[in-house]
Amino acid sequence: MDIRVAIFEDNAIMSEAYQTILNSTEGYVCVGAFPNCNNLLADIELSKPEVVLMDIEMKGIDGIEATKKIREWHPEIRILIQTIFDNEDKVFAALCSGAYGYITKDAHPQKMLDAIQDVYKGGAAFSPGIALKIIHMFQQIAPEQKNEEYHLSAREKEILIKLSNGLSYKMIASELGIAYETVHSHIKKIYQKMHVNSLSEALSIAFRSKIIS
Repeated sequence: MDIRVAIFEDNAIMSEAYQTILNSTEGYVCVGAFPNCNNLLADIELSKPEVVLMDIEMKGIDGIEATKKIREWHPEIRILIQTIFDNEDKVFAALCSGAYGYITKDAHPQKMLDAIQDVYKGGAAFSPGIALKIIHMFQQIAPEQKNEEYHLSAREKEILIKLSNGLSYKMIASELGIAYETVHSHIKKIYQKMHVNSLSEALSIAFRSKIIS
């Protein structure tokens, strides 16, 4: 079954490129492309997406506010921010609004597709470099944790390292020679052991407590 993706992007060229990528790739379908979020509820109800690819800077309602509204109305919809901005304020605002991932527009098309699949499956997705910004943010607000509390396996630590380097679940599965579902299962266990609900929290704690470095 295809992953239903709606696009909110005010750049017509970029929007058309995303639509072409999605509709020409098996397992994905673009169910709507919109130049702004000013008719957000109607557009969401019309397209019925499972994943939303959301730009940040748009006239009227911006992507951060739109993400908050979608999460209020349809918490089951996964939102992936895609933007030219990679500064910490934008990243933090996107995560606080309820986004499941944050990738920059210079990402390779396959990275975008992998990110869509990751958030659709319940995971998180970040461009290389974004994860480090998230870690920096959490280092400033999160108390230091001790690594012996978590008892992560060697495989779980290995997967955390690869996630910190910006690899998608699919890329990790390929490099380790394991199934995508196995990667997802490992990450669920990591979250449980570390008592977190997101990749950003897990990576922040992992670096602060020297689980990975």
